[in-house]
Amino acid sequence: MINKQFFGKKKVLITGNTGFKGTWMSYALLDAGAEVVGYSLEPPTKINLYELSGIGKYVKTIKGDVRDCDKLKEIMKQEKPDIVIHMAAQPIVKEGYKNPVGTYETNVMGTVNVLESIRFTDSVKSFLNVTTDKVYENKEWEWGYRENENLNGYDPYSNSKSCSELITSCYKKSFFEDGQVAISTARAGNVIGGGDFAENRIIPDCVRAVENKTDIIVRNPYSIRPYQHVLESVMTYLMIAERQFNDANVQGSYNVGPNDIDCITTGELVEQFCNKWGNNLKWINRYDGGPHEAQFLKLDCSKLKKTFGWKPRWNVSEALDKTVEWSKEYIKGGNISKIMLEQINSYEEGKGSNEQ
Repeated sequence: MINKQFFGKKKVLITGNTGFKGTWMSYALLDAGAEVVGYSLEPPTKINLYELSGIGKYVKTIKGDVRDCDKLKEIMKQEKPDIVIHMAAQPIVKEGYKNPVGTYETNVMGTVNVLESIRFTDSVKSFLNVTTDKVYENKEWEWGYRENENLNGYDPYSNSKSCSELITSCYKKSFFEDGQVAISTARAGNVIGGGDFAENRIIPDCVRAVENKTDIIVRNPYSIRPYQHVLESVMTYLMIAERQFNDANVQGSYNVGPNDIDCITTGELVEQFCNKWGNNLKWINRYDGGPHEAQFLKLDCSKLKKTFGWKPRWNVSEALDKTVEWSKEYIKGGNISKIMLEQINSYEEGKGSNEQ
């Protein structure tokens, strides 16, 4: 649950704020009374949550590339944020295969540039680098990976995020040992939720199929992933950023994922989506192999639970309920900002099945 008393007095700089997660995080922070500054490129897709939600009216968004270290330093000094959350990235596995150089430039040097900018900005007291569950050397075993497992992502995207983790650890030991800035990384599982329009992601593909009145094509229905609602990860990021701001002893690396029961196959996820949507929506198995992706991936979130007393609030069924609710509102041309705030408040106030 977001601490409004804490965030109501803070300025938070988000890199990548025009993205899917960045927009949800901005709304959650604004609802808590925080001052939000974004540093980002244009939204990554033609149709995007940032513009649909109208959040640009309430957030100061500075157009910039994390690969531009000089500009990032200048903005950081000018804005003097209390907290920095780094989410700017090239986030798609298939795009990493198509453009490995650009993926490494953004995900590796982007992290270096953010940390280098923080190094020369006295106001920053808390930094969170958002990475991915794919940073681990995947051995296709059935138990969840822990934070002390080897980092060695297989494909260019995953590997670039492994590098981002190592860079964060290096900077922490080399330049922030004085404790002035608390630094953590968050390794999140696959997020779903309203407003994701990315290519090569299963829920956006489902919604596009609904819009186009076609069956859903699933090209890898057998891979097992830890699925959770975007608010589950966003609220957890903010909790870590707040808690380490007040107590640097809790800084570290944290897995952020659902309970084991919510690690399901892509086929199972799509089947549930179809059932919840109704209207005889169907999906077709078109497994094509494709470039290498891990078939089995789970996270052990024991460290997060023990350190913060955390537990996931919405299970995968509830996450899909909220995703379908948002997507139907979008398709009928409804009020996007209203439904986002309603879902944020529902997450904050209600208790999901995981808490009963």
